[in-house]
Amino acid sequence: MIESKLAEALTNAVKTMYQQTVQPAIFQIQKTRPEFEGDLTVVVFPLLRLSRKAPETTASELGQWLADEMPEVTGFNVIKGFLNLEIADTYWFSFFKSASDNEKFGFKQQQNEPPVVIEYSSPNTNKPLHLGHVRNNLLGWSVAEILKASGKKVLKVNLVNDRGIHICKSMLAWQKWGDGKTPKSSGQKGDKLVGDFYVLFDKKYKEQIADLVKQGVDEKEAALKAPLILEAKAMLVKWEGGDEEIRKLWKEMNSWVYAGFDITYRQMGIDFDKIYYESETYLLGKALVNEGLEKGVFFKKEDGSVWCDLTDEGLDEKLLLRSDGTSVYMTQDLGTAQLRYDDYHPQKLMYVVGNEQNYHFDVLQRVLKKLGKSWAEGIYHLSYGMVELPHGKMKSREGTVVDADDLMEEMAATARRTSEELGKFDDFTPEESARLYNMIGMGALKYFILKVDPKKTMLFNPEESIDFNGNTGSFIQYTHARIRSVIRKANAAGIEPKANSVSGLLLQKKEKTLLKLLYDFPQVVDAAAEAYSPAQIANYSYDLAKEFNQFYHDHSILKEEDTAKRDFRILLSAFTSKVLRSAMGLLGIQLPERM
Repeated sequence: MIESKLAEALTNAVKTMYQQTVQPAIFQIQKTRPEFEGDLTVVVFPLLRLSRKAPETTASELGQWLADEMPEVTGFNVIKGFLNLEIADTYWFSFFKSASDNEKFGFKQQQNEPPVVIEYSSPNTNKPLHLGHVRNNLLGWSVAEILKASGKKVLKVNLVNDRGIHICKSMLAWQKWGDGKTPKSSGQKGDKLVGDFYVLFDKKYKEQIADLVKQGVDEKEAALKAPLILEAKAMLVKWEGGDEEIRKLWKEMNSWVYAGFDITYRQMGIDFDKIYYESETYLLGKALVNEGLEKGVFFKKEDGSVWCDLTDEGLDEKLLLRSDGTSVYMTQDLGTAQLRYDDYHPQKLMYVVGNEQNYHFDVLQRVLKKLGKSWAEGIYHLSYGMVELPHGKMKSREGTVVDADDLMEEMAATARRTSEELGKFDDFTPEESARLYNMIGMGALKYFILKVDPKKTMLFNPEESIDFNGNTGSFIQYTHARIRSVIRKANAAGIEPKANSVSGLLLQKKEKTLLKLLYDFPQVVDAAAEAYSPAQIANYSYDLAKEFNQFYHDHSILKEEDTAKRDFRILLSAFTSKVLRSAMGLLGIQLPERM
């Protein structure tokens, strides 16, 4: 990397000119801003205490030293305390030859260190996956892939919330009003069928509350005393007690949901290395709670419930076990964390969960520390903002969610409508068109969600996500297809240039700008991994596609009469398509060969 070479040279310059010894890390080297001449910029303000000279003088002296000592530096200019360096074309050609044939360009080899375990998805088996899950899944999967590309060993895990009061609500509603309905008999996807009964429970429950209120019962008390909620709580106690009939129904209904989830995950392009189930971890959580009681770090109230007192840390008391002995979310999260540590001894336990759970994961880490788990320092909550719709928030209980399957189907339909209006794919067979519409629809969905910084709440509008000219996945897909068309035409004409044969050219401005942007890809991957932000990859992909289109507009490729220039531009185009595929692949987005 030229930056590290410059840092070493600057270290020598400071020692020679100012008789000061410094480490290369002191030098701030960044891309030159587009409004200034140059390729790389050295910020000299931190060096003024060494030179004891004005910023412009220091920058000029260092620039001249570099120009004299480094053949890679062909010129420089100074803007206040910023030294802008021009890097020789020979350096960029050298980079191009070494990188353009490298299929793994931008990706590091896996380091020999403990893994990062990333949990995402974490669905409940009482409802199908919805738009909120889509952001969760896409974010978790993409962060995992970006970390892998940066050299980390990564394990993608899912925790299925397959037990608890919410699951009992669906089961109870099915018992009362299901009439033996199954996915096979109803023709319904299993997760949707079970989700309908969850919504039905809430409807009937609200009716009971309303009836009690009419009888003069306080609304809060009515919510606690409604017969349905009492039955659901009793069912949970039976489940935890191992009741055979309840367990049998639970297994059957969950199997319907899992079959439905699998279909959704496949369509979304999401996978996991291991799936944990809350039903298999909550007992370990209970054991940890009992351990905490024995150690005196937890306490029991008069009703038998178990709590952790965090008031001395600025929080409150946290419930760990209910008075009837049943578990809460925190119970199973304690058990799951311990199990994952035992399984993998990871350097980091990452949880991709919405920002409404910030408090929960703060408490989880503190409770584990109170239990003496030193590895709890490695817990990291990748908190992300909610996905909102033009008409407001989604509510699962009321059935006002955007179903993930319906959304993905609608995205393909939107891609079809948009493409047909533009007349883009008139020469495609129906099968080719269907595959392409799905690729465009899924690419639009993934890009629209992942281009937003994870911490920000986002407004999702399907119509805006498919635009062949804006900052969209569709624009990048179209750019890639344009590049592949150039390559196909070159091959058809018998033109097969090799990177080693390209040298001695004077780089045009747009060629050099595109080449420098390609050079940045490894640093972008590292920065995205450091920030756990697919948005950085998404926005880099857009910048690269946009830059290629400007290059394509300004320079002839196949019709260029100078064969050396023509060959270089073909190879530069192919390198761009390769990096676009790598970058978009980190977002789970496929790029078509033609559009």
